[in-house]
Amino acid sequence: MNFLGQKFVNSGNSENQAQDSNQGSFLGNKFNEALGGGRQGEANEDWLDKGVDFVQQYGMGQGPQDNESAVEQAKDEMISDGIRSGWKSRTGFDIPIQDK
Repeated sequence: MNFLGQKFVNSGNSENQAQDSNQGSFLGNKFNEALGGGRQGEANEDWLDKGVDFVQQYGMGQGPQDNESAVEQAKDEMISDGIRSGWKSRTGFDIPIQDK
C-alpha cells in the first residue's frame, strides 16, 4: 500500500478511536473528580506537590500535569511526603510548606 493509502486508512481508524474514547469521557471524568483527581484536585495541591508536578513536566518530560488522574495525584502526594520525611530526617526541621 502506498503512503497516501496508509495515511487514509490510519486516519479513519484514529477518528473512530477518538469518537469511542469521547463517549465514556464524561462518566470517567466525574468518577476521577469524585476520587480527587482532575482540575479540582490540582487546585487542592500544596506548593510542594506543585513542585513535584513541575519537575515531572519539565525535568522528566512527562507532559502536562494540570489534569492528572486521582492515582497520579496520590503518587505525587507520596513523593512529596517522602521529600518531607527525608528533609526532616536530614535537617531536623519541617519543610515550611504546609501539607494540604
